[in-house]
Amino acid sequence: MSKRFEDFIKNHREEFDEIEPSADLWSKIEQGLNMPEELPKKPETKTFSLAFVLRVAASVIVVMGIGFGIYLQSQKGAKTVDLAAINPEYAKQQMHYASLVETKLTELKSVSKADPQLYKEFSAEIAKMDSTYKRLNADLATSPNQERVLRAMIRNLQVQTEVLNQQLSVIEQYNQMKKDQKDEIRNI
Repeated sequence: MSKRFEDFIKNHREEFDEIEPSADLWSKIEQGLNMPEELPKKPETKTFSLAFVLRVAASVIVVMGIGFGIYLQSQKGAKTVDLAAINPEYAKQQMHYASLVETKLTELKSVSKADPQLYKEFSAEIAKMDSTYKRLNADLATSPNQERVLRAMIRNLQVQTEVLNQQLSVIEQYNQMKKDQKDEIRNI
């Protein structure tokens, strides 16, 4: 069959050449060949500079560091010790003196309005003793001799109570002296 088809084309070749494409068609083909091909656009890839990457990494490290610090603080606060488990009698004493100190501090704060300078001096002394108490309380969890630390805490609270009593007594004497002076001035 293909031999027959080839023979047909050879015999009728001139008939095929009769129909030529128009000049307009050739000019369109030529224009298409001369036009630069439009390449398909590649999607733009995002690139990051080294400085940007380092900033992001530093931010992540800072955030992780802060989180770790908060975690450590929460763990440190979780190490509370049951005082009654160490010595129930000492635990009662500690609670008693701690409440006494709070009561006396409240009384001392009421004086702050009348004489702020005196209150500032007195509260500075108590703050030093309170920081010692807090340090002892923190050491209690890790100390091998917890009973000894608990006794030291109680002693600290006793001293705070005594100092507060003395301070309140001084304030009372000072106020009485002021009152007596006013009365003396009136009598003159």
